[in-house]
Amino acid sequence: MNLSVVIITHNEEANIARTLKSVQPLVSDGKGEVIVVDSGSTDHTVEIAKSFGAKVFIEEWKGYAAQKNSAIDKATGEWILSLDADEEVSDEAQQLALELLPDGRGTALSDFDAVRLNRRNYFLGHWMRFGGFYPDPKLRLFRRGSASFEPRLVHEDLQLRPGKKSFDPDTQYDERRDFYLFHHSYPTLSDYIDHMNRYSSLGGEMLVAEAKVGFSVVNIVLRPLCTFFYNYIFRLGFLDGREGLLLHLYHAVYVSWKYAKAWELSRANSSNLSS
Repeated sequence: MNLSVVIITHNEEANIARTLKSVQPLVSDGKGEVIVVDSGSTDHTVEIAKSFGAKVFIEEWKGYAAQKNSAIDKATGEWILSLDADEEVSDEAQQLALELLPDGRGTALSDFDAVRLNRRNYFLGHWMRFGGFYPDPKLRLFRRGSASFEPRLVHEDLQLRPGKKSFDPDTQYDERRDFYLFHHSYPTLSDYIDHMNRYSSLGGEMLVAEAKVGFSVVNIVLRPLCTFFYNYIFRLGFLDGREGLLLHLYHAVYVSWKYAKAWELSRANSSNLSS
């Protein structure tokens, strides 16, 4: 088997069919498999995944990195494509995989262990081209056993094992071709705010795990302001129009929340130790 597509899910009925449909050319006719690790969805996520022929496993939530690594461990393909449930493989990325993966006609990736793909992030249905949100390269396609997700609470990335090499289509193809994933991340403001609320809590936990965090005007006020002006002005986020303004404004709020929550958690931990 050439390819295993691995996805973690929880209440993703609005996204999962689109994601699975986009990988069908890569796994159909016995070329591969789809592994879905679900953490107890209460909607129709599991039924939709099974209707596409996915192998579905139900597991308690262990955290983003641990859950994704659990899905990787279940893969049997020579190569693995790790996707989020709200991502979609573009036609161009499909073609890249079909060209590069060994299929009996050659081994184009014999000298490499992983492939980086660009990602088009969408906010309120708008492709965010500026402000640092594109090309957003992600290592997602890799040889089994050559990579795993780093043990972080949030913003986890795939890490290649020592001595492994990645293939970058942007620089290693003679002609300029854009191989990308669609990331349908935040279709509504409520989705974004809910997501940033969860991520800022996890980010605060990571900060506290590293050191005690005090109340800091620099981190809670000035750092978010600098983040906004850097991404919105210097990285041209304003060129994404109204959506760009909202995204970078609320991302700055997320930064403030993260440091405020870290201080709150650090204070609570200190109170528990002294009591």
